[in-house]
Amino acid sequence: MSNADIFRTYLERFTSGDVEGAAELLADEFAFDGPILQAKDKAEFLAGSAAAAAMARGCTIHHQWADGDDVCSIYDFAMETLAGTGAIAMAEWSVIRNQKLVSSRLLFDTAAMAALMPQG
Repeated sequence: MSNADIFRTYLERFTSGDVEGAAELLADEFAFDGPILQAKDKAEFLAGSAAAAAMARGCTIHHQWADGDDVCSIYDFAMETLAGTGAIAMAEWSVIRNQKLVSSRLLFDTAAMAALMPQG
């Protein structure tokens, strides 16, 4: 499986509710840096991303670039919350070694996410 395929599989599993399957593709030392969550390892990431996983309703990958261990993916992250449904455009730069994600940096418009979050 190519590094781009590994990321695609991970993301499709995560956004379809198969968090255990997604976790199989994360190295124990997986580091994550995003606008809402920063995690130093796989366990911290899985605990911190549980709410996002529960709201996820799939993804559409628009484009990926791979350069050695680096994969950059542009995708829409579909969500369903009590406030409504929608998709948020995201860009994620991941490093993959030995068939596992070892790090990811996620960028997205936090205002678009906030618009889908229940108020109150």
